[in-house]
Amino acid sequence: MTAAAPTDADLIAAHAAGDPHAFNEIVRRHRDRMWAVALRTVRDPEEAADALQEAFISAFRAAANFRAESQVTTWLHRIVVNACLDRVRRRQARPTVPLPEQGHNEPAVPRDSMAERETRLVIKDALEQLPEEQRVPIVLVDVEGYSVAETAKMLGIAEGTVKSRCARGRGKLAKLLGHLRNPEPEGDVPTHESKHGEGR
Repeated sequence: MTAAAPTDADLIAAHAAGDPHAFNEIVRRHRDRMWAVALRTVRDPEEAADALQEAFISAFRAAANFRAESQVTTWLHRIVVNACLDRVRRRQARPTVPLPEQGHNEPAVPRDSMAERETRLVIKDALEQLPEEQRVPIVLVDVEGYSVAETAKMLGIAEGTVKSRCARGRGKLAKLLGHLRNPEPEGDVPTHESKHGEGR
């Protein structure tokens, strides 16, 4: 009978004790999810890759200080998000470059899912229009599924601040994505009356 696979916490402890392979397994398990978080946070593949590398180096060095008060994934998320925010702050003085319409490394569109793909791109574009302080909590809470309390710990802010930033961000997203809920019928040409009747 094969032994049970070590938990993330076991691997961190083994790494801290000098196991040369333990941290590689942590990276293998969580790289894809951390990459997704980094890409959503910094919105640029090269910046995300650099931030992820910096984050894993930081985690490698800080693993000996890890306390099992939270999940290893939560701890990694906090390090990745902080590395991303550091890069965002460093580049804020630079002009932003619009992202290409086609997302980076998106899988080939299967069968007839163009509408779904277009919807994802629209949502992605809407997220990118939010200010950093609203986008990051929304990514963590609404996309990654973390609780408000976990997100507050990751970002080093109060839970009430997370809630208010998410609420403001969701309000902006609702306006940006309103057309997804109420699409105009295909083939219909808006009349003068319908154009000016919106918002009533």
